[in-house]
Amino acid sequence: KAAFINFISDEEWKSIEPVSSWFGPSSFLMSSMSALFKLSMWIRHGHGYLTENLGIPVWGSYAVFGLATLFLGMVLGLVSEVLGAGCAF
Repeated sequence: KAAFINFISDEEWKSIEPVSSWFGPSSFLMSSMSALFKLSMWIRHGHGYLTENLGIPVWGSYAVFGLATLFLGMVLGLVSEVLGAGCAF
């Protein structure tokens, strides 16, 4: 804590190079990373709910998420094909 206070009061922060806009908090890259982190926390919460509240074994929870991933991939592939076929004409 003392080192941080000295860093601010001695104005050592002025000698640090600013973060580029690519890695800034509002950049596309950081927004995408934030969305992936939120998704991972949602998956973790869902896994906990399935195993702790519903009593599904761990392998069953993995199977649910695996099947959901396959289903979502098939739906996105179908949508991609439909949109792609519409653009070909």
